[in-house]
Amino acid sequence: MRKAILSILILLAGLVLVPRTASAQFKSEAFSQNYGTSDADTAQKPLFSVKDYIRGIAHKDTIQIGTSFAGSMILVGGQQIYNRQYWKLPIVYGGLGATVGLGFYYRNQYTQSLSAYNAALELDSGTPYTVNDRAKELSTYLFIGGGLVYWGTLMDGVINFKSDRYPLPGRATLYSLLFPGLGQVYNHEYWKIPIYWGFLIGSYHYWDVNKRNYLKYKNIYLAATSGEAYDGPFGAETALYYRDIFRRYRDYSVLAMAAFYLIQVIDANVFAYMHDFEVNEDISLHIRPSVITPDLQFASRPVNAVGVSLGITF
Repeated sequence: MRKAILSILILLAGLVLVPRTASAQFKSEAFSQNYGTSDADTAQKPLFSVKDYIRGIAHKDTIQIGTSFAGSMILVGGQQIYNRQYWKLPIVYGGLGATVGLGFYYRNQYTQSLSAYNAALELDSGTPYTVNDRAKELSTYLFIGGGLVYWGTLMDGVINFKSDRYPLPGRATLYSLLFPGLGQVYNHEYWKIPIYWGFLIGSYHYWDVNKRNYLKYKNIYLAATSGEAYDGPFGAETALYYRDIFRRYRDYSVLAMAAFYLIQVIDANVFAYMHDFEVNEDISLHIRPSVITPDLQFASRPVNAVGVSLGITF
């Protein structure tokens, strides 16, 4: 387990320490600038302001892409209003209304059939009534469709947000938040996509394996402690031990998926900021005389010392 954790840390460090062949470049000036905003603006502006968002969709002021996205998570269609793409609003609300409305309709059909079946079963164990499982299945698909419409609305707003800057860190962040690896595509760092997707798929695979083993030993433990005759392959204590082990590994797999998902979002944001940085090989060494003054607080008899200072600029 420790070796696996160490291997993951080494791989993550390799992602942070990007090789020289990567496309990201760095400018020395970028370390002293604040990416188009003053320190006062950064200190005074909150992360999200309802007032700014309302002024933005009313076209009285410009807002940042993060503000547009966050507000539209609640007020669906706000991004389309801010982008002046009003013709998309009927599609957005029509799609959400149809999928979610029909989803609740079919789920209600399923609930009614289940209640009728249970009531009839109490009166007659051979009742001809059946549960409308088809309605439950349709409602599930419709709810998933509604989620996709909602996701597509947010993605559309991010894609069509107008900005003269490339790459826009907020856009790269939201791309990766909405779809893993898309921020890396936006940053033209395609080589990272198989790495992140490999970690995510691997984490999901181990989650699935550990979940199935957890349920297996859980059922064995329940059967061994039910009080009925049991001739299974494991005793109750052994089954309990393996149940807890695989439950812990299942939870670790979930944490790994969440961690890799978060890392690729952060990676997209950081490298969008660092896109215009430039690192060159112009390293200079400065040698000059220097006078060293001791700290008067600790020196009982302070005496200045003359020496040489070395400074490296890169």
